[in-house]
Amino acid sequence: MTHRGPRSFHEYDEELGPVLTKVEAEAESSEALCHLTDHIVDILREAGLYRMLLPRELGGAELSHVDALRIIERLAWAHGSTGWCAMVNNSLATAMALYTPGDKVSEIFSDNPDVMVAGNGIPRGVARPVEDGYMIRGNWAYGSGIQHAEWVHSGCIVMRDNKVSKLANGQTEIIIAHHPRASVEIKGNWDVLGLRATGSFDYGLKETEELFVPHGMTYRSDSVVPCRGGIQGTLGLVGIATWAHSAWALGVGRRMLDELVVYAREKADVFGKVCDAPTFRFELAQAEAKFRSARAFLLESWQGIADSLAANQPASRRQITLAKMGMRHIHDVISETGTFAYRTARGTSLHDGLMQRVYRDIHSGTQHIHLADQVVQECGRDLLGLTEPDAKWVAFSIVDQ
Repeated sequence: MTHRGPRSFHEYDEELGPVLTKVEAEAESSEALCHLTDHIVDILREAGLYRMLLPRELGGAELSHVDALRIIERLAWAHGSTGWCAMVNNSLATAMALYTPGDKVSEIFSDNPDVMVAGNGIPRGVARPVEDGYMIRGNWAYGSGIQHAEWVHSGCIVMRDNKVSKLANGQTEIIIAHHPRASVEIKGNWDVLGLRATGSFDYGLKETEELFVPHGMTYRSDSVVPCRGGIQGTLGLVGIATWAHSAWALGVGRRMLDELVVYAREKADVFGKVCDAPTFRFELAQAEAKFRSARAFLLESWQGIADSLAANQPASRRQITLAKMGMRHIHDVISETGTFAYRTARGTSLHDGLMQRVYRDIHSGTQHIHLADQVVQECGRDLLGLTEPDAKWVAFSIVDQ
């Protein structure tokens, strides 16, 4: 496969139409496989849609997060699982490129800027320090896109002298280890309500209890100092993950409302056409207003981050707080919208079809740990001024330094 150089947002935007047509055409085939078809993965790679945030020096586009968000939004509109896999690979491959210090990483992306990375950074494994690296072991869940990945990203708790290692701020030391896809065994257990085509299988090490991973292929999970790229790399995993889930939610939420309008204009039952019912018109207008308001808040929060980064200033703790609030809020809104659409469509959404699939995808996406109530509670703590001046966000909480 030949690799085009970095693309602008406008190039992505103009070339996306034919890609979305193909994504929609193969959505049901991907759903049946429980992972994306090989053809769709090849199309996404050829279109550069897995490297939108990757540093330019490694062949990526290094788009602003606002621009990349708009592209993922459109992909998720076409097919929730395709949008999900695209946002995951943009997140994990970009983080690997940004924070992993070894020369090996630069070589990997120089040979293939469309490299695919999957796995789970939640520390379900452990890492034992040894000379020049770590011995890791464990079993991980939710490896979205792992069917087509070349590298795996696995979160591990560091154990020193058989004890959980603690950082100076009292937090558990966690590393992200990168190892070849061939080193893991995929469990065939992705039997779920929605996001079926993401192939988010569990995985574990293959034919060994422990695997050596060199220091140069690891980074600490709270890393915010990029080894490559520009100021955008200072967001860290905490910011990248917030971007990813926010972008996806916008796409599936918009699709549900769009499909509901089509249904309401065409469907009639013993009570007449759905669109003629005053109550439905009122509730649809409310649902549209809620979605647009949530989307506006989300875009405002990310534009604020983009403006800071453009001024060569890292995002502030408060900016990350607002982005996390926006992420949770858009999921709450699309969950409510999805339920409204599902109930309104009655028998249509009961059977297999597009509205049912979007409903299932929405309510699967809302289960992610990044949307937990405890994260929102931390947002409230920041808004109340109950954090120390130098405190910063880690994965799910704000910690003092």
